[in-house]
Formats: sequence, structure tokens, C-alpha cells
Amino acid sequence: MIKARVTVTLKNGVLDPQGKAIEGALGALGFNGVGHVRQGKVFDVELQTDDRTEAESQINAMCEQLLANTVIEDYAVEIA
Repeated sequence: MIKARVTVTLKNGVLDPQGKAIEGALGALGFNGVGHVRQGKVFDVELQTDDRTEAESQINAMCEQLLANTVIEDYAVEIA
């Protein structure tokens, strides 16, 4: 079994209203010096294979087809 972690974030230049709201809330809670917050999402996926190359191919296909909106989002894959 191979475990993978996919991190999806908005591309630079894409407005992130949720990140902006979090940034404001952190300031209101007294966390000074927070300059910029961007939010994202994380997926932990377990694949029933021992073939790392096949796992990477499957995860990338999952990201391209479902997990990330590649028009406005970037993704990074970590295979454990």
C-alpha cells in the first residue's frame, strides 16, 4: 500500500476571500504581524499498490480530473 498526501492551493493571482477573512480574524484575535494568509485543502489517499510510478500516475490523474480545479488551483503530491 502506498500513501499519498495531496495539497491543493489557489494559484498566485487568484483572489482568496476565505484566506483574507482568516487573516482579518487572526488580527482581531491579537495575532499581530500576520501579513498574508492563503487557504487550501489537503487529501490523504491510500492506494492498494506497491508500484510507486503507478501510484504517482494515478494520483496525478485524480488531481487533474477531480481533486483540483487546475484552472485556478495548483497541487503538490507527497508520496510516503
